[in-house]
Amino acid sequence: MDFIKNQLEESKALGGLTDNSRKDFLDAQNHLQQYIVSQDSKELKAYFESLKKLKNNFDKIGQYGNIDSRFKKSLPKQKKDTLEVTQFKTLIDSAYQYSLKPPVKVQDSPYQLKKFKNNFENLSIETHTYSDTVKRKGLMGRLKDAISGKVDVKKESTVITLTNNKTIDPSNLKSEMDNTIKSMDKHYLSEIKKVRLQAINAAQNERDNLQFYSNFNKLLIYSRSLIDVYETAIKDFKSELETEYNKQISINNKIRTYLVLGLMVLMFIVSILIMYFTRIAFVYEFKLNEANKQIRNNLNFKNRILGMLSHELRSPLKIINIFIDKINRTTKDETTKEYLKSIKFTNNTLLIQSNQILEYTKNQDADQKLTHTVFNLKDEINSIVTAIKPYIETRNNKFVVTENIPEDLIVNSDNIKINQLLMNILSNANKFTENGQVSLTMTVNQVGDNKVALTTEIADTGAGISESDLSKIFEPYYQGAISHEVDNLGAGLGLNLCKEIVGLFNGEISASSELFKGTKIAFKINLNKK
Repeated sequence: MDFIKNQLEESKALGGLTDNSRKDFLDAQNHLQQYIVSQDSKELKAYFESLKKLKNNFDKIGQYGNIDSRFKKSLPKQKKDTLEVTQFKTLIDSAYQYSLKPPVKVQDSPYQLKKFKNNFENLSIETHTYSDTVKRKGLMGRLKDAISGKVDVKKESTVITLTNNKTIDPSNLKSEMDNTIKSMDKHYLSEIKKVRLQAINAAQNERDNLQFYSNFNKLLIYSRSLIDVYETAIKDFKSELETEYNKQISINNKIRTYLVLGLMVLMFIVSILIMYFTRIAFVYEFKLNEANKQIRNNLNFKNRILGMLSHELRSPLKIINIFIDKINRTTKDETTKEYLKSIKFTNNTLLIQSNQILEYTKNQDADQKLTHTVFNLKDEINSIVTAIKPYIETRNNKFVVTENIPEDLIVNSDNIKINQLLMNILSNANKFTENGQVSLTMTVNQVGDNKVALTTEIADTGAGISESDLSKIFEPYYQGAISHEVDNLGAGLGLNLCKEIVGLFNGEISASSELFKGTKIAFKINLNKK
């Protein structure tokens, strides 16, 4: 429908072109008539401008005929009745070439004979004209002459008198008269030749004019015929489109009717399906609600157990701290004191973790966040190193620590999260390494007036991580290909927890490894200065 409608709009545009062509054709005729009368070159120029516009209209119609095959087919039907002449452009060029040499305008005034100029110095000439008058007759008299065929003609007589002012020589008189007559004959023969030559030129000009205006006549006839051809073809084309458009409308109406009926049937079927699936959805929703209720009961039970365990763990852990302090006061062995210090640090860490678990059971939806406290960064790191060192040495590993932390650096941050971060990564390094080396390298860099960045690298010479496992090592519950070879492996949550903690510090963490050669975990965290 849209295609046919667009073609109808184009046919209207073509109709506008034919209307413009008729207007340009009439303008060309008017300018040509004005030129014939006035011989003004401006009118001839305006005539060709109108023809140029007319040709442009024909070209546009012809171009559309090349695009639209249906309109192109309707043109040959009309061309059979047109004049068999050359192409329109050829006629314009031909007429233009003729216009470069316009015909000479024929003189309407008659040729005036020049009077014979006599050279008689001793003669005086007098001329008298006498007319016979005929009395004007009345009506009856004229009717009588008309019936009888008698015609009264008014006659004129001219008398020329030559008077010689000198003594006449009879012997020369005849000779002079003969010479005079010969001179007069010669003069008037010359004038008659000029009249004949003018008549010949006028006849030639008439023939040229006929040829000149014949080309323009052919051009106008061809233009008129071509306008009629295009106009008729466009009307047929438009009529055919309108017929097809109406036919398509009828077909579309039938299709709409069938579609409406089909949609009604389809909607009825869909309604039945919706009712059926709605019933199933209600059944599943009921089951889902029951399952959610069971899950909430299980979660509440789990949280209750976790809360009870964390609450019950705090008292023994506090008691252990009390005994550690008593033993530390009573013993004098420095090695024992160092061990007690490590045990107390570890015990405090467990106490803090149990407090966090208890807080989590109270509010499960609370996001993990930093708990800021003021502490000496170097002392905190030394405490962590002291606490973890005996554990690393249990697997006959050498623990190498390198750090450049200033002794007076006081920070306002979460020391428990830092403890968790280092403990998890160092425990993993020790877990996968035996009879090797675990190294800890820490550097501090100033990143602002009130902020420092703690960059840490923990490397081991243990089993390493394969390339396929390395990209997934920070995912929760993920364990590598050789994890089954390690005792007391854990749940695979350590590095995922470390990634979350590093994110709380607005830092970044990465891992690099080579299988059976070792692993390096590097992270950077930002700490606020006090």
